[in-house]
Amino acid sequence: MSDVEYNKEEKNRLKRLEGQVRGILKMMEDDKHCKDVVTQLSAVRTAVDRTIGLIVAKNLEACIRESELEGRNAEEEIKEAVNMLVKSR
Repeated sequence: MSDVEYNKEEKNRLKRLEGQVRGILKMMEDDKHCKDVVTQLSAVRTAVDRTIGLIVAKNLEACIRESELEGRNAEEEIKEAVNMLVKSR
């Protein structure tokens, strides 16, 4: 898959995740209940999964367009995208 430029939305998602992780660390330092910490960790995991999906989809779209312009079959790019998604889980 080719390189893709990351936009402001994607970077902002990661900044929010960074804030969430800092919040979880603070919860742990403040000895918050395990259930609350795990709930927040689960939310971070979901947000990371969604961000991965967004980035892979955007990159795949760019790769397919590039393949079409060059007259190539996009099958390899699609396989690589699926593999990236599978490995991320």
